[in-house]
Amino acid sequence: MVTIEEIRANDIVTDLIKTGNRHLEMIGFTDHGTVHLALVSKLSREILFRLGYDKKLCDLAEIAGYLHDIGNVINRNGHSQSGALISMEILKRLGMPDDEAAIIIAAIGNHDEGSGHPISEVAAALILADKSHVHRNRVRNTDVATYDIHDRVNYAVESSIVNIDEKNKIIAMELTIDTEICPVMEYFEIFLHRMLLCRRAAGFLDCEFELMINGVKLL
Repeated sequence: MVTIEEIRANDIVTDLIKTGNRHLEMIGFTDHGTVHLALVSKLSREILFRLGYDKKLCDLAEIAGYLHDIGNVINRNGHSQSGALISMEILKRLGMPDDEAAIIIAAIGNHDEGSGHPISEVAAALILADKSHVHRNRVRNTDVATYDIHDRVNYAVESSIVNIDEKNKIIAMELTIDTEICPVMEYFEIFLHRMLLCRRAAGFLDCEFELMINGVKLL
């Protein structure tokens, strides 16, 4: 079994992630480095673990979470599909069985809201974990005067928490937003498709999805 520790220590994985994140910085995107990947990796595993899925699926979700943005090294457009192909080659070199690698690369290839679908438990967990990571510490632009709507929305988010209520089958995303920086409507303007994908992902896991912003249930 290939472990998350092997993935995180792998030099090729590390170099591709760092380079891809640097490319995104050049075009003004938020941080997609190891902090983001470690958080998504851990939460992907936690979602399936809390819902009672077996250890193997939890482990695969953890690896998918860490590798999901590796395709940014090639281009932001289509990064989920290119990332799946890169990951397939890395996992093959590490000796992962084909059936396990297939679950991971399918999840990576389906995590983006532009073309993705919750086609498996691992994919659904990855979608929920990735789309919930909205926070001001991901904004790299230091000139507030030049913020676009993406910078403004991310910077306005003071906290983002995913609560998993396994008893009542509810996955809730709870945000605290500084509405003086960004009105709630702007959040929906750029993230509506992500939230709808999260609702479908939660549904795949037989759960309801809830979105709470500043204590108010909006979905």
